[in-house]
Amino acid sequence: MSELTPPSPPPAAVTPRLSSFGKPTATRAEAVELFKVLTTGGDRPEEIFHSTGGDGLTFMSDVPESCLGGADVVLGIDEAGRGSVLGPMTYSAAYWPVSMQEEMEQKPFDDSKALTHEKRRKYFELIQDTPDCGYVVRVLQASEISRNMLRKVPYNLNDMSHDSAMEMIRNVQRQGVKLTKCIIDTVGIPESYKRKLDKAFEGQGIEFIVEKKADANYKCVSAASICAKVARDEITPNWVFPEEGYTPVNGKEWNSGYPSDPKCKAWMESNLVDKVFCYPDVIRFSWGPIKDRIEERGVPVVWEDEDEETGQSSMSDFLGNSDGGKRKRQRLGGNKVQKGIERTELF
Repeated sequence: MSELTPPSPPPAAVTPRLSSFGKPTATRAEAVELFKVLTTGGDRPEEIFHSTGGDGLTFMSDVPESCLGGADVVLGIDEAGRGSVLGPMTYSAAYWPVSMQEEMEQKPFDDSKALTHEKRRKYFELIQDTPDCGYVVRVLQASEISRNMLRKVPYNLNDMSHDSAMEMIRNVQRQGVKLTKCIIDTVGIPESYKRKLDKAFEGQGIEFIVEKKADANYKCVSAASICAKVARDEITPNWVFPEEGYTPVNGKEWNSGYPSDPKCKAWMESNLVDKVFCYPDVIRFSWGPIKDRIEERGVPVVWEDEDEETGQSSMSDFLGNSDGGKRKRQRLGGNKVQKGIERTELF
């Protein structure tokens, strides 16, 4: 077993490859190559995979010519990896001209959960080979999810999902695409989500359809589902650990990454190897099963109330604690789990 060392800080300069994200590629061939970088890390995985201090990446394919020039466009949105205890959640959008809907209905796209790995990969390649279909992938790495959910005022997963969907819609609109219909596989209550979208895009002429099982009922959502699932399925086994000198027990034998998966359970049991930092950064520290293990096996850590930067006591001490300002707070070794800000400082 090897102990964890906090990852090195990210480089100050943004590499040209990293700067390729967040905007459309120029050609479909470039989109195919950039997607490989997104899911394998390329030759700089520390920059592609790790977002300990910021958001994960947004990949955008080239914008189909048929989606420009004022054409009405339909867009579907779905996600993958929402319930996983490790690795990213991936959000994806797929879009094409409304005028081509009948042709697109003939494609074999389906809910990614209903497809084998081989078929998902095959249909994703079909999406890549369909010049009239644009696609977007937003990666929310585990560290981003943990950091957001462990704030003093949590930024929960539903809100992250909603914001990611709206971010992708706006990214497509910025390219001059006239979206007239957006169909979304719901996160949370469909009616509430739809009201949120209607308000955010009021007056922009977009009809929103928010439903359960949209990934099985609408081809554009099925295509988005496939893109999201393929991205997550390829990022997770290609993960490169940023913790220097860390070698996981059983490698990356976590299978689906879901807490009910026996292989994932075994991996979590074997890889809590550091009593303070507990797990590597691929883990979602905000998840209940992770909190429970840290509670059981982490070491106690005492946090002083004194402000470390100024040397001054906290406001609560100033207002008069019965212990004369000497109060200490004890949390468990995974206190990074208890306080998102504290976790970010430790890692």
